[in-house]
Amino acid sequence: MASVQKDNRLTGSQSFMCVGFAGFFSKTVTSPLEVVKIKSQVGTFHCKRGFCQSFLLIYQNEGLRGFWKGNLASCLRLFPYTAVHLTTYKKIVHLHMDELGFISQWRAIFAGGLAGIAAALTTYPLEVVETRLIAQNCRQPTYIGVVHTLSKIYRSEGLLALYRGFSLTVLGAFPFSVGCYAVYMNLDKLWQEPPFRFTPLQNFISGCLAAGVSQTLSYPFETVKRKMQVKCPSPHFGGVDVHFSGMIDCFIQVVRNKGILSLWTGLTANTIKIVPCFGLLFTCFEMCKQVCLYRNGYIISPLSYKLAPGVDQSLGPYELQEVKRYLKNRNFGSGESSFGNRW
Repeated sequence: MASVQKDNRLTGSQSFMCVGFAGFFSKTVTSPLEVVKIKSQVGTFHCKRGFCQSFLLIYQNEGLRGFWKGNLASCLRLFPYTAVHLTTYKKIVHLHMDELGFISQWRAIFAGGLAGIAAALTTYPLEVVETRLIAQNCRQPTYIGVVHTLSKIYRSEGLLALYRGFSLTVLGAFPFSVGCYAVYMNLDKLWQEPPFRFTPLQNFISGCLAAGVSQTLSYPFETVKRKMQVKCPSPHFGGVDVHFSGMIDCFIQVVRNKGILSLWTGLTANTIKIVPCFGLLFTCFEMCKQVCLYRNGYIISPLSYKLAPGVDQSLGPYELQEVKRYLKNRNFGSGESSFGNRW
């Protein structure tokens, strides 16, 4: 997966806020593609005529706001997901480090997979809410807002309905991790140079490639998960295009009635979304980081990366503040001394 690079010049809260804002912005801008993807996976009538016609049908039946249904739930899910993922990942990586503090690529990817499962478990009800809000027609809504959706699902279907399909998140993590590992293990062959020499553009392309391969491998699990999330006792079964009794039966019914390739329905929207999503994620993160670095005193302007003269860039933000405070006090003391000598 493409990820932002850690910068020790930012505090933990600053890094968290930068990642959160960048994710919020990139999700909001690419929400129309996400809506088309999820409607395709569920199997609503909007997506029966292909990728391009889906946008027109959604606009005709639900208006412009139909492309941002469920976006609030998706954005609200970002912050707890990021917090749990980072915390769990750090703990797992620390357990697998050797005496010199190194960890293999495979173990790092495995740690990322486990951290993703832990974060998904914590925030899964919001993912169910997002899917239900997207699958419904917003002009004839069954659910109104995030809180109402959570409350209605809990009251009418029970607590387990908010975790329906979660096992597919766990199963999908394995092909996802394998896809990431396969790409990262062959990057030196692709670029004909070692990873530490990659340019930012090469890292970005590598991240997009890893995301594309891993998401394609795990996509059938996500398709079935979306169908299970949206299924409910309503007359139209939540808009899902096949009727099933459980996870395995859902796989069987989809393949039997729609063909095996229907497990990858919506992959076009998902693949197209990767580049703008990660591009906006990186760009917004870097913009937020520049503002934080300027506030911390490492650069001379929030509009450029020109380093502040005389500042040790290896120091952490708290260490830098301590040094500045010490120098300020020393200069103030020497000023008092020279003032006293005059008198």
